[in-house]
This record gives sequence, C-alpha cells and structure tokens, in this order.
Amino acid sequence: MHIHSKYARACSKDSDLEHLTWWARRKGVALLGTGDFTHPAWFEHLRENLVPAEPGLFRPREEIASEALGPLPAGVGPDEVRFMLSAEISTIYRRGEHTRKIHHLVYMPGFDEAATFNARLDRIGDLSSDGHPVLGLDSRALLEITLSSGDGAYLVPAHVWTPWFGVFGSKSGFDTIEECYGELSGHIFALETGLSSDPAMNWRVSALDRYRLVSYSDAHSPPMVGRETTVFETDLDYFAVLRALRTGTGYAGTTEFFPEEGRYHVDGHRRCDVRMGPEETRGRDGICPVCGKPLTVGVLNRVQELADRPDGFRPEGVAGFRNLVPLPEIVGEILDVGSKSKKVLREVDRLTAALGPELGILEDVPVEDIADLSPPLAEAVGRLRRGEVIREPGYDGTYGVIRLFEPGELERAREDTAPTLF
Repeated sequence: MHIHSKYARACSKDSDLEHLTWWARRKGVALLGTGDFTHPAWFEHLRENLVPAEPGLFRPREEIASEALGPLPAGVGPDEVRFMLSAEISTIYRRGEHTRKIHHLVYMPGFDEAATFNARLDRIGDLSSDGHPVLGLDSRALLEITLSSGDGAYLVPAHVWTPWFGVFGSKSGFDTIEECYGELSGHIFALETGLSSDPAMNWRVSALDRYRLVSYSDAHSPPMVGRETTVFETDLDYFAVLRALRTGTGYAGTTEFFPEEGRYHVDGHRRCDVRMGPEETRGRDGICPVCGKPLTVGVLNRVQELADRPDGFRPEGVAGFRNLVPLPEIVGEILDVGSKSKKVLREVDRLTAALGPELGILEDVPVEDIADLSPPLAEAVGRLRRGEVIREPGYDGTYGVIRLFEPGELERAREDTAPTLF
C-alpha cells in the first residue's frame, strides 16, 4: 500500500478532492494526506466533502469519487482512495541564541481532534493567511499541542535535512532530536527524509536507528502526487499505519527520488552558479569563490558532519527502499520535451491504460511487457531498476537532474533503428 500523506493544497476549488483522487489512482497511491487542515476554508471544504471510512480515514463523497473514476480505464490504480487529515506547520523561534526554522507534519485521526488543534494554534497565529501556517512557536510546544489534541494525534519532523527548514538543517536546525523536542522527544518515532536524502544516507547516523524513515514530498499540484511514497503492509486504517510507524511491524519502506535530484543535495550558490561537494566546501572554509559569502551547505555535507558510520553501512533488519524517477520525467527525456507537456501526458495516458498505474510500471511490470508498447521506455525502466542513472546533483534550491540516457544516445539509436531501443 503506497501512502503519500503530505499534500500541499494548491487551491480550494470544489474539484480538488476529485483531482487528488484521480491522480492518486493514476499513480497507484491508496492513501493521501489532505494537507492544510489548519486553513479554515480548506478545513470546511474537507468536512463537507469527506465522509468517514475505515478508522481514522475518510473517503470522498460518492459523487466526487464517481467523477474521479470516470476518466481512468478500469484496473488503473486502487478502486478507492482514502484520506487522512494532515497539515504541515512551519515554526520560527529563538532557541540557544539562534533562530530556528523547523517544518513539521501533523496528523489527526478525526475532525474533532483537528478542530481542537486548530483552535489552539489560532490563538498563536493567523491560520487563514496561508495554507502552510508560519507560527512563532517552539517545536516542543507544537508537539505538546499535537499530543494533547486527542488519542492518535502525532507529529513527524519534515524533510529533516533541508538547510533552511529541517530539524537537522545546516542553517537553523539542531544536531539531535532531543535538542529540538526536549523531554517530549520520545513521542517522535518517524522522520521524513526529504527529496535530497534517502534512507541509505540516514543509516550513517546511528542516532536515527530507532526512527521509521518516511518519504512523502510536497505535491503543490495533483499531478505531483506520489513523487515519493511510504509503503505499508497493513490494513487500510489510520491506527494500523500509526502502529506500523511506532513499532516497525507493517512498515515496508519507501520509494524515493534519487537524492541528487533534490534541491539541496550538495553545497553551492545558485546566484553565482557555484556547486561543490562537501570536501571542496571544507577546503574553501564554506565560502563562495565568486561572491565571498557563505555557501548554502547542503544535505550530503550535513549528513557527513553528523555521521558516525561509513558510507554504505546498512543497519540490520531495516526496511528497504527504491530510488525512482517519475514516469513523466522518463517519458519527457525519451520524447525530448518537458515532463508536463501534452505530448508526455498523452503518452503516459496510453501506457497507464495498458499497463496500470505509474508506480507499478516503474517498479513491477515486466520489462518485456513494457517493451511491447515502448522499447525505449523498457530500456529506461531496466536501467532505473538497476540504478544505472546519470546524476547531476541539485544545490541551493536548484533541482538536480537524473537522466537514463547519455547525451545523444537516443538520437543515435533513432538513426540506427537499434532494436534494443526502438
């Protein structure tokens, strides 16, 4: 069961839940976070358009669910998609003579608990100003408010390594979970790795062994749902997912970006077009060679700073993960157009109609079956599953690039009509 339980609301039109449900099925995601339940307008929209399903979960009203089924061929994705109440909260505060900027994911098992949580936060800041509220509130205090909102409410530190807003971030974070959440840190049992890191990087830090590593990624529009997901082998039940995160039983790992594609994987300065690895950054004392100002220290560097294990270390018994490239990006590379183009959308429509949801095509569909429809895609998926990708790492807010083919390789294959590609 793929779960993408963080969704950043793009707008609050009546069609949002319909679009989210449609795209979740198209991607192969069974459970979505609503995102932004703290925003008053979106909260009311959710309460009007979601109905109770399994414990702690909700489904769209029948007319919304029916509309979401219509445009997709039978058999594409889960027949029904569930929602859990989720929000992302930004806290900015002073602690230890430093300004801290930390993002948190908050989950509630029902609307009553969410309403209690919202009422507490509304006394601290204006929840209607943004779907992603920014509050002058200590992270520990936010965790306390979360826990007091009702049984089953929980908090997960978001994209923990991101320089500006991660709990371990180089610009405003801490070195340990205990420093951030104090005596309540025992109530933290999961960490979101973020786009710029994957579990293998986190395994280098032994202090993180007790946490489940989850991956969701922001999805600022419905087509971006499922860029990263967490996989569970549990009943479709909020509390079953919660138990899996607490105990590890039923938690089956994650699907991830290649971390180099994340916007903060290595160090650099976007304005100066400077990108460098940790060793070079240290050799330059963290100073940009162009402008002379401090570089934005990325995730890889920060992981190395806190690591007490060598690269490649894997703790015994941990769940696995897969690095993937979203199907539209692969198709866009093959067609030499942008991943959001109509040409790509039409091709992905054709592929999912024949082969099933996008995540299944990337992970499970036999390469031979893909080759019947698209030999170049079959070659790309084979390379992806073997980890044979070309990586250009992101830095200082600039996304990295992951490619499956060498420059000019597709053009040469077309000219030669190579049977392995076309």
